[in-house]
Amino acid sequence: MSSSVTIFHNVVWSRHKGVVFSALHNISASGSIRYSMVQIADTEHDRLGFSEVDYSYHRYPMQKLFDGCYEDVPAIKMIARLTWEVLKAKSDLIVLPGYHRPEYWAMLAACIVTGKRRAVFCDSTGRDRPKKLITSIPKRVFFSLCDGYFGFGERSREYLLSLGAKREKIFVPCQAAALPGSFSPERALPERVAARAGNPPVFLYVGRLSEEKGVGTLLEAFAGLHKRIPAARLRIVGTGPMGDALREKAADLKLGDAVTFVGSLQDEPLTREYYGATCMVLPSFSEPWGLVVNEALAHGCPAVVSESCGCVPELVIDGVSGYSFTAGDVPGLQRTMLKAMEAFADASGTARRCMEVIRRFDPPSAAANIARGCALMLSN
Repeated sequence: MSSSVTIFHNVVWSRHKGVVFSALHNISASGSIRYSMVQIADTEHDRLGFSEVDYSYHRYPMQKLFDGCYEDVPAIKMIARLTWEVLKAKSDLIVLPGYHRPEYWAMLAACIVTGKRRAVFCDSTGRDRPKKLITSIPKRVFFSLCDGYFGFGERSREYLLSLGAKREKIFVPCQAAALPGSFSPERALPERVAARAGNPPVFLYVGRLSEEKGVGTLLEAFAGLHKRIPAARLRIVGTGPMGDALREKAADLKLGDAVTFVGSLQDEPLTREYYGATCMVLPSFSEPWGLVVNEALAHGCPAVVSESCGCVPELVIDGVSGYSFTAGDVPGLQRTMLKAMEAFADASGTARRCMEVIRRFDPPSAAANIARGCALMLSN
């Protein structure tokens, strides 16, 4: 007897969810569970200007509820539509996109009223979202009313457990990046080695230029490193509200042409940045996972990341695929970047180790873990 699952997700913009849902659709074709994917909107305000919505990553039947930005949909309209979609769904299990918006509570209530089993995606961690009494109580209530949870990584599991979730109901599908169509795993090693051959140290940041990303910390740390190693370079890929302030900061630190603000890049141009960097640096104060670390390791590029990043236990292995440091610690970051330069001087050996670490974090593996979680929830 077959079962059905409907998965709701916020925005089509998320390429990484697109490749995982595509892999899940492939599983559905040969399994006993049918999956339906509902995308709520095209994108979000903080994604505008960073990259375009690319439907080519979504190779599965999709229902989209609203065009444009999620935040532009009036709250009442959003609540009414999502509640109706849950009420009329014929599915045995509904996977909710989150727990922090009023419409998600309305969807949860609709599941309860109609007797549908319900699960929820949770990509927060205790380090990313430190618990506060005023918010932890509603979260505990929400989670207590769910039949299962999809977290991402051990830190997400720990966060769910701290809010009362039952361990046996927590499923942790790996986080998988959506690599560009032009990316070739077979060519990655020689291209990485060739790009680094004989070049000076290059540090790379990829992400939004916003306060929580800690790019100011990176600029200060790099300024100290650059005094010691004048040939070193820093390349900053991304756009965001802090762009002008960060450019001014770089000028105040007298970094000149040692720092390049590249702007937003995707696909082949971004691949070249990963190949050419000594290491990628992600200095975030708040980062539930950090998919750019997946991308970097797939290109053979190690990563220096803050301890606030959710991917640290799984992906950042000291001296193998990267190093971690305390978020906001400028001297600590500078020391870690210097250490990375020495530890990862062997481009070939480093690339092999990075690729081995990231090997099992691929879309088919992520989809298989989601399918396993759904099957267990449906069987209980």
